[in-house]
Amino acid sequence: MKYTQLGRTGLKVSRLVLGTMNFGPQTDEPDSHAIMDAALDAGINFFDTANVYGWGENKGRTESIIGNWFAKGEGRRDKVVLATKVYGNMAADGAAPWPNHDKLSAVNIRRAVDASLKRLQTDHIDVYQFHHIDRATPFEEVWQAIDVLIQQGKILYVGSSNFPGYKIAQANEIAARRGGTIGLVSEQCLYNLAERRAEMEVIPAAQDYGLGVIPWSPLHGGLLGGVIKKEVEGGRRASGRAADTLKDPSSRAQIQAYEDLVDKHGLEPGEVALAWLLTRPGVTGPIVGPRTAQQLESAIRATGLEPSEELLTGLDEIFPGPGPSPEAFAW
Repeated sequence: MKYTQLGRTGLKVSRLVLGTMNFGPQTDEPDSHAIMDAALDAGINFFDTANVYGWGENKGRTESIIGNWFAKGEGRRDKVVLATKVYGNMAADGAAPWPNHDKLSAVNIRRAVDASLKRLQTDHIDVYQFHHIDRATPFEEVWQAIDVLIQQGKILYVGSSNFPGYKIAQANEIAARRGGTIGLVSEQCLYNLAERRAEMEVIPAAQDYGLGVIPWSPLHGGLLGGVIKKEVEGGRRASGRAADTLKDPSSRAQIQAYEDLVDKHGLEPGEVALAWLLTRPGVTGPIVGPRTAQQLESAIRATGLEPSEELLTGLDEIFPGPGPSPEAFAW
């Protein structure tokens, strides 16, 4: 496993991030523990979760599964760079949250941290991430709450998720004016071959402010994982975002061209999609969310791929990026 610094920090993290969103909803606790053990054995030291994972009536379940795994001991917690998130309400889906039990007020941040620490069975969170911007809470208040938590030793670093470029800039400029915290050190954003809009503003802002970029949905909901080939071979059919995209003939043709290109090079589509992200400027490592041990093994193989210039050129032809801004949206 290869490692890199998380943004401008001294923190060393693996170039693959273990996403845990499926732990609980799709993968039971014993299998989730086995996947985490396998990830650690492979050298993956960066684990990502969120307080709302588990979903529905089971929000918080994923953090509890991770906490039970930490409780097994044998140095598990000390070997992991643990990242979780705050913003969403913890009420069951469809139920209204109690006032101040969601978003980024100082009251909710304090409450949410303590609840996550309890579920995770640990005394600190390495990277505490804002899951979404909070339009109602000024960053002065957010950073004041964070400063207290850092002083208490409950969190070490702070990251963002799903932030636009201007909010990354705003957050870090206010942090710099206040002094104390070093501000955001990472941004977790939607970024993959089929969705490259982050290249216009988010990734440039992250690079300028020294944030590590952690792409989520690197296979775009399975769309880049060989979905057409699996359909033809009678395997798992596309669902959700991938199924919706394939209904459009031009999009289906684009994905077919991608699978044909990858097949020409004797490679697997999902592994190429991950390997491409690892070549992108500013990317710390993509988040992989395996449901099974086999999916984890495939993701790990991707770290050993070195895409040829011919393959990279072909990928750009099929999935052209937006180009630099402001040109990309100005003319």
